[in-house]
Amino acid sequence: MAVSRSLIVRPAAKINLTLRVGPRRADGFHDVRTLMQSVGITDTLVFSPRRGPFALATRAPGVPADRTNLIWRAAARLWRVIGRAGDPRDVHVKLEKQIPTAAGLGGGSADAAATLVALNTIWEARRSRRDLMRLGSELGADVPFFLQGGTALGTGKGDEIYPVDDIARLGVVVIKPSFGVSTADAYGWLDEDRMSGAAPGDGAPPPEGREVDVGWPHGGITLVNDLEAPVGRRHPGVNEIVAACRREGALGAAMTGSGSAVFGLFSEAVATKAARRLQRPDWLVMLTRTLSRREAGRRQTV
Repeated sequence: MAVSRSLIVRPAAKINLTLRVGPRRADGFHDVRTLMQSVGITDTLVFSPRRGPFALATRAPGVPADRTNLIWRAAARLWRVIGRAGDPRDVHVKLEKQIPTAAGLGGGSADAAATLVALNTIWEARRSRRDLMRLGSELGADVPFFLQGGTALGTGKGDEIYPVDDIARLGVVVIKPSFGVSTADAYGWLDEDRMSGAAPGDGAPPPEGREVDVGWPHGGITLVNDLEAPVGRRHPGVNEIVAACRREGALGAAMTGSGSAVFGLFSEAVATKAARRLQRPDWLVMLTRTLSRREAGRRQTV
């Protein structure tokens, strides 16, 4: 363990500008096609070399500090891959959460990616970024994206990542309601609604919505999330937030991932005023902006 100093990594959250979901596969997963975007809401992880068993500490409510946490699982996976026996050792991790949980913002996956990057250095594992992305896909579908960042297309389970040109710098207002949504529930509700005919099947055209100019060489984007309607049927608060963002002048608004958080895209000048006007007692309102791939990468560099 040649690295003796603490390493600080600040992984950024993501939003799904688009999320199209295919039918349920035999393995229980769904094929997806999603355009993901880094935003400037970050967790902070401090990795301190320290003799003894691997340890994780956090004061975040509802976030486990045991082997079920993706940070711990990422550490254990890398430890085994580099040929070391037993449980991971010799690192203490302190986690400070700013990315809300059960929100569709990828906080757990972002932390797992940060762990792979930091421990690759501390343990002198010398694994390439491509190797780390392969390990990340074993931990969760979103993890490989966080080893790229910026604007990227995800296919397969969402773990096959193809970087594309970054969209322009835009203001983003992210709103997390008082409830969370589990990924399993969101996909289960989509399957239920499709079986009952309440939701369009795979390959259906996106719901009506205006094209958003995001300063992208490939043209505008119509924000669409196939999970939004099923979640909104069970939690109408999601629909309320989307409508509120549009009333405040959002270029476009949609639920991100499996929810429950909603994002609105604004010009940076309008975003500050919108975030102030969107305050509600039961909404966590976060003002941020899009990050380029380079900016997201700096936060992952150790």
